[in-house]
Amino acid sequence: MTDKKGVPPTTTDAGIRVQSDEHSLTVGPDGPIVLNDHYLLEQMANFNRERIPERQPHAKGGGAFGRFETTQDVSRYTKAKIFQPGASCEVLARFSTVAGERGSPDTWRDPRGFAVKMYTEDGNFDMVGNNTPIFFIRDPMKFQHFIRSQKRRADNDMRDHDMQWDFWTLSPESAHQVTYLMGDRGIPRTWREMNGYSSHTYSLVNAEGEKFWVKFHFHTDQGDGNAYLSQDEADKLAGRDGDYHRRDLFNAIRDGNYPSWTLKWQIMPYEDAKTYRINPFDLTKVWPHADYPLIEVGKLTLDRNPTDFHTEIEQAAFEPNNMVPGVGLSPDKMLLARGFSYADAHRARLGVNYKQIPVNSPKCPVYSYSKDGAGRTEKVSDPVYAPNSYGGPAAQPDIGAEAGLWHADGDMVRAAYTLREDDDDWSQAGTLVREVMDDAARTRLVDNVVGHLCDGVSEKVLERAFEYWRNIDRETGDRIEAGVRDKLGGKSDAPGLASAESIAGR
Repeated sequence: MTDKKGVPPTTTDAGIRVQSDEHSLTVGPDGPIVLNDHYLLEQMANFNRERIPERQPHAKGGGAFGRFETTQDVSRYTKAKIFQPGASCEVLARFSTVAGERGSPDTWRDPRGFAVKMYTEDGNFDMVGNNTPIFFIRDPMKFQHFIRSQKRRADNDMRDHDMQWDFWTLSPESAHQVTYLMGDRGIPRTWREMNGYSSHTYSLVNAEGEKFWVKFHFHTDQGDGNAYLSQDEADKLAGRDGDYHRRDLFNAIRDGNYPSWTLKWQIMPYEDAKTYRINPFDLTKVWPHADYPLIEVGKLTLDRNPTDFHTEIEQAAFEPNNMVPGVGLSPDKMLLARGFSYADAHRARLGVNYKQIPVNSPKCPVYSYSKDGAGRTEKVSDPVYAPNSYGGPAAQPDIGAEAGLWHADGDMVRAAYTLREDDDDWSQAGTLVREVMDDAARTRLVDNVVGHLCDGVSEKVLERAFEYWRNIDRETGDRIEAGVRDKLGGKSDAPGLASAESIAGR
């Protein structure tokens, strides 16, 4: 066939022109196909391998590209180049649900992931957070169990509210996050209208070597961060448009309505952490703004959609261990574990050379001693070891102090954090209910919890759930129990997870 003007020819993956987009090679028009139709085989073989493993949590999501610019002078807190006045860089942001699979609806009640990758001149800086300033647990030993409790049973492969509440009510540290989840922020109206938080505490160091602790807050410029979908609205959208949030972000950027967020920090002087009344590294707690007010840092704007979702979003890899000079981790046990687990998840899902996938590659030069492995595309050169005397890369420590270092001592133990003066699992959740929510929001909270508990939760777990909510706020707990009993007409006859025939030890 002659060339079609302005239309490129179809080729194989090797760049060889193909003879047909529609017909396989056969023995005569009506005969069998032949094994030497290499293009047909290539197409079928590639199709069989198109899907890659989905993320374990945060499988369903979407994202976009844009820029971050530091608009204020925060150099007194960090020497990180990206946070010097006027500094800017390209960014990638990804938003997601936590428990749902890749094909799940966007509008399930769930925390939302809020991950930002900054392509800075000093390498990639990843801030891997959520749309809530806290999380369900504080020790990484429980993370795997938590995620499994929110996903699917072993016997029928279905989600189960009984096992969710079983885990939560046996883990009182979850109360603060569960209160957020069952409130309005459990289903944000759009990704554009929700806030993002580091949740964890990070460390900063400035050019003089002075250290600070910091929490990151990305406040949406599209409202106050509290725009929500009611449970009824979310349920209807889940059946009508499972990609509602993904579609909203893509269409807004396509139409020139670029969403933006203002980055703010809470700064804690380094020495304050030793004596502050709340453990500042406990992921289930917030720092009251009265003690550590927000300061403005810069602006994040998303203005470019992906053109290939798979290569630019599905293969994007965010990891908390990507810290540039001037920013570091902290004694937060969850953060320290995530510093390993996220990178390891990417190696398992995408291969050991996942940082050579363009969306994950830094925009600065890379001089690494990593070599070989499946999927490697960038050539290495000799010498392949260090130290060496042949001009290979040599470590050049950053001038001044390094962030992410602190003093620690003591015996090796398996134990919870040492309690501080105001450390408990219920107070901040109660403050959220009584002082942050208004009457209408509290009523929506009660209605959401009642609906959730009436959907398959066993009596023994229900009783613990009522006590759980009374520990948060007695009036709210009483309203929840009254609502559940009224809706069920008395006690629950749901077996919950006890219906599984494969219960261990039975």
